[in-house]
Amino acid sequence: MYDLFNPVPENLDDIPSINEGVNLSAINGLKYIPNFITCAEEKNLINEVNSATWLNDLKRRVQHYGYKYDYRARALNYSMYLGDLPEWAAPFIKRISRENLIKKDPDQLIVNEYLPGQGIANHVDCQPCFDETIFSLSLGSTCLMDFVNVQSKDVMALLLEPRSLLVMSGEARYGWSHGIAGRKSDEYKGQNFPRSTRISLTFRKVIF
Repeated sequence: MYDLFNPVPENLDDIPSINEGVNLSAINGLKYIPNFITCAEEKNLINEVNSATWLNDLKRRVQHYGYKYDYRARALNYSMYLGDLPEWAAPFIKRISRENLIKKDPDQLIVNEYLPGQGIANHVDCQPCFDETIFSLSLGSTCLMDFVNVQSKDVMALLLEPRSLLVMSGEARYGWSHGIAGRKSDEYKGQNFPRSTRISLTFRKVIF
């Protein structure tokens, strides 16, 4: 976990993405934006998240904002409205909107913490619950995300870097599952990437 004694590095804003040259056209609707936020913004976000209350509903720690999602039922609990999204999320939602990456502002946010060795099974986000576009901001650590075509079972892997934004809509949202294997390091493009604590902020628009 990042704190005063183990701070987020502050000199990585200009490091090129490992995914430069990676062809994402195999998955329509998948967008990957490296360095969507700065190191300073990342540090502030991690501090904001860690100052809030974590839940231990799963093997990993989570936070819910807007509406609470029931992981076990894989459904949204509409009766559990938790209030507006946190104020610290507003500048990033506005930035995403300015980039024309979303049509409707999100009203649901799940924060997931992944320790080294933790992951999440491949899944397609609840289709009756959430609108067509989902976006996720990565903080703290790299991790390899696997995309699997639900029909052909084709697989594509993409290394999610700290401060990167992943956007899934259309085919990427409905036709491919996505997940993270539970391991402590990832092999990608001939390099080894040890994992540290990673936090993901996943924003969605609720369907009523």
